[in-house]
Amino acid sequence: MAGTPQETIDELAENFALFDEMEDKYGYIVDLGRQMDALPDSEKGDETKVTGCMSQVWIKPTVDDGDPPRLHFRGDSDAFIVKGLIAILLKVYSGRTAEEILSVDPAEMMHRLELENHISPNRRNGLVSMVETIRNYAKRLREKQEA
Repeated sequence: MAGTPQETIDELAENFALFDEMEDKYGYIVDLGRQMDALPDSEKGDETKVTGCMSQVWIKPTVDDGDPPRLHFRGDSDAFIVKGLIAILLKVYSGRTAEEILSVDPAEMMHRLELENHISPNRRNGLVSMVETIRNYAKRLREKQEA
């Protein structure tokens, strides 16, 4: 994917635009999820579980020692489409600084990717919960840096 979060969102939007049918877009999302490595069961605990999702969702953060530090995320779900949504979020957010993560407007990202039109309200709520979880990790990292 491209360099900035916005460039990544633009690239994903271009990929989605290649598909005319909603079924094909769903297929693309599921394929993105299939390309992700599964989280081992040992990392699927309460500390990594995302609340507010109908499906089981886990997002595991790690922070590198760079200057500035970057957050890296791995995730998993028990639902194929949700795992694909996690893959989209990881493309946008993983490997970014706290400031880069917090600079992404979640509503604009979902609009740009047309996700609000392509997923059910329950999945949309879960996606919002996943984004908030990622943003909260970024906020904590920023607070730690400022301390």
